[in-house]
Amino acid sequence: MEATATRNSRKSLIGTVTSRSGDKTIKVTYFYKIPHPLYRKEIKRKTVVHVHDEANDCGLGDRVEIMETRPISKLKRWRVTRVIERAPKLDDSIADNAEAEVATKAAEPAKVAEATEVTETTEAPEATES
Repeated sequence: MEATATRNSRKSLIGTVTSRSGDKTIKVTYFYKIPHPLYRKEIKRKTVVHVHDEANDCGLGDRVEIMETRPISKLKRWRVTRVIERAPKLDDSIADNAEAEVATKAAEPAKVAEATEVTETTEAPEATES
């Protein structure tokens, strides 16, 4: 008999951080495609899992690798293995410009609606009498 037991391999996924819901907890979304049962067209699906982030170092938009683990809380069954890619951080000046741009774009639809109104012409086609 073998004295040392080997641990089973655990599931590992790569996803994107979509929420920082609490202390040491993040939500990770991963996308996958499955064929439609009847039509066989690929359908995009997503799954959101609660993940344990011990160091609290993951931010929104980061790509992370997660691994299945023992139940840590009611919903957490995964933990962060490593951060693959960090999301770009906005500077304060860039963030201010982005907010101003969003504010101007919010006001633009009213201007566009006014500009695209269809004006009816009262000109009738000329009729030729014979």
